[in-house]
Amino acid sequence: MANLEVKIHDLVLKNPVMTASGTFGNGYEFDDFIDVNSLGGILLKGTTLYHREGNDYPRMAETPSGMLNAVGLQNKGIDYFCEHIYPKVKEYNTNIIVNVNGSTIEEYIALTERVNELEYIAAIELNISCPNVKQGGMAFGTSCPMAEQVTKEVRKVYDKTLIVKLSPNVTNIAEIAKGVESQGANAVSLVNTFLGMAVNAETRKPVLSTITGGLSGPAIKPIALRMVWQVAQAVQIPVIGMGGIASATDAIEFMIAGASAVQIGTTNFVDPQVTTKIVDGINNYCERHNFKSINQLIGSLQL
Repeated sequence: MANLEVKIHDLVLKNPVMTASGTFGNGYEFDDFIDVNSLGGILLKGTTLYHREGNDYPRMAETPSGMLNAVGLQNKGIDYFCEHIYPKVKEYNTNIIVNVNGSTIEEYIALTERVNELEYIAAIELNISCPNVKQGGMAFGTSCPMAEQVTKEVRKVYDKTLIVKLSPNVTNIAEIAKGVESQGANAVSLVNTFLGMAVNAETRKPVLSTITGGLSGPAIKPIALRMVWQVAQAVQIPVIGMGGIASATDAIEFMIAGASAVQIGTTNFVDPQVTTKIVDGINNYCERHNFKSINQLIGSLQL
């Protein structure tokens, strides 16, 4: 059996397969389907400083080879997280990562300070890339100076591994990746969803209450793969790849392009066991190709 262990800064992942925030709940929702401890890590549902109801319904729509969502970071806030969710997730024997969101830099800082106090949270994923909130979110992720500023301020108050989640809705994603790296990011994760929309031809109205939403699923994989490759060439910190990964082969392609680890998102809704299947598939691939370590695969694209 190949050694699938990878490192993301101070994080040691038993394998490179993680879950994407917003597609896996808080982990325990999947306990009936898989052994969550068998994964390299889980990214918890997006958390904010205060309770958020999210956007009005309808806020999800199916599209060819993907889905649009405009959930809008619905969650009960950090107080509820600390009291009700953290006691459950801290029992897992894998890396637990909180996806941190804010509308202002001050909110990002205050939320990060709270998470920093939680011993069993291994890292945060600083989400500066959400296209479904009216304030903050993607506004930080689409401006290089703002992305740098929020990363710099959060770095000051966070002691552990800082992963910054990048928006694909930009002209040059590698420039923003280099910017957050310069301000203390220990890794970058990409890509979040692409801005899209759906229209009901009969009513001539938008399908989503917010008109636009985030497109995810297999439809975005070729663009996400290209962006991961570009960023991996541009930065020295680890890259975590995501975007349309639905099989072990998809995950392997992202790693060949330069990703040190991957996150599985939309496909969790289709097959709640997909993450463990991908772990097995990666191991089988390494054995077939006589790789003793998964690290031989990372960035091995032959040009």
